[in-house]
Amino acid sequence: MTENQHTQQDPTQQYPQPEYPEQDQRHQHPGFEGEMQPEPDYGYDTYRGYGRLEGKKAIITGGDSGIGRAVALAFAREGADVLISYLSEEEPDALETARVVEEAGKRAIKAPGDISEESQCQAVVQRAVDEFGQIDVLVNNAAHQMTVSGIADVDSELLDRTFKTNIYAMFWLVKEALPHMPEGGSIINVASIQAYQPSPTLLPYSSTKGAIVTFTKGLAQEVVQYGLRANTVAPGPVWTPIIPASMPGDTVSQFGGTSPMGRPAQPAELAPAFVFLASQESSFVNGETLGVTGGQPLP
Repeated sequence: MTENQHTQQDPTQQYPQPEYPEQDQRHQHPGFEGEMQPEPDYGYDTYRGYGRLEGKKAIITGGDSGIGRAVALAFAREGADVLISYLSEEEPDALETARVVEEAGKRAIKAPGDISEESQCQAVVQRAVDEFGQIDVLVNNAAHQMTVSGIADVDSELLDRTFKTNIYAMFWLVKEALPHMPEGGSIINVASIQAYQPSPTLLPYSSTKGAIVTFTKGLAQEVVQYGLRANTVAPGPVWTPIIPASMPGDTVSQFGGTSPMGRPAQPAELAPAFVFLASQESSFVNGETLGVTGGQPLP
């Protein structure tokens, strides 16, 4: 829980609203948090843990920045050791995430590599098993996104990259992790409002997010026999490095402005949903999608 959740206030005014400065990191995809204006709030000054994940061991893909960094910080402050998976190019952001996890008194294991390759997914799980002995929480958060002008602009390379990172990797990671997850474990997959309200300019990305919702509903029915649960978080617009790394600057400056909140979410606002689904507080929640959309309706 974050400190600002203890203070009643208008959520539309809680964080900066567009228009943001124009910024474009498409030349250095997947982008860096420290170069964003304003810098995302991942909860460093506000998130307070209550021991809800004490002793747990977690894997978080895309754990270097954005939602992944906010979740890593929250998990650590709730008592969990964390392995973060990320692309090698994202090392500067990963170092900062590892620093704040360790500052919370928990172990931070860095596992750079590209999870669009099955061998890297296997290596991530094996590293966690070697370091922790088990996996209590698997957060499949990493994603590839790039805007297109329309379907004619979607080539096979983009399709392969998007589907392998966003949905193939989930199959591979879950398959590898299941034998190492004790009863009470939790799998949390990250979908999107795009699964329900897809934008033509994000067609490859939104297609994978729809697949993630379906994958999770089916997976939940299988893993419950092992004493595990699988759920999905579906964010609305969130201010993370994937935005300036995948969209033109004029679009970035207005990002999230059309949402009911009039602004995008900050990563810190997503983290409590993951803590809830990872903890025993959600013990009867399985196969569900938790929308954190700022008011954009999920069907």
